[in-house]
Amino acid sequence: MESKPLSVFPGVRALIFDCDGTLADSMPLHLEAWGKAFRDFGEDYPGEFLSPLKGLSEERIVELYNREFSRAIDPQALVARKHSYFREKIYLIKPIEPVVALARRHAGRLPMAVVSGARRAMVETTLEVLRIMELFNVILTADDAFPPKQDPQIFLAAAELLGVEPRLCQVFEDGDIGLESARKAGMIATDVRQA
Repeated sequence: MESKPLSVFPGVRALIFDCDGTLADSMPLHLEAWGKAFRDFGEDYPGEFLSPLKGLSEERIVELYNREFSRAIDPQALVARKHSYFREKIYLIKPIEPVVALARRHAGRLPMAVVSGARRAMVETTLEVLRIMELFNVILTADDAFPPKQDPQIFLAAAELLGVEPRLCQVFEDGDIGLESARKAGMIATDVRQA
């Protein structure tokens, strides 16, 4: 199937972007950091388990891992270790050019938000490394008081903060969980993996 260029649908009044894997080509580094952190806790790298969980908070991912494999790993401790590895190489992150180009084209013309399942410090550092932090009016992360992206609340909150009805928002995502959550919020969901 031939890929199509990313575009904003007619009538859209606000844009909402995921960060990792959507704006930032950071997933390989995240996966590397996950692998090192799990190995530090005596576990094999659970790549096949992690892949479909993109978009959930990192602590939630560890909780699900514990449940699935009957482990008792401290989610906060493992995530802290993952972040330590990630920060060591965060300067290597590159933009996903088609998505960042679309955001730059619409900056100042449409209000825009970032909605991420990662922690605020990681998201803001990533946006700063990419030099795109100033493009976004709103940034919501795992540190905000919303359920993970399986629930549409974080997207609805972004729309409210942007002052735009959910049905007039277009969401750009690379994870199935995020795409489904955006649809549940009544938004236009665009899979950047198809671009």
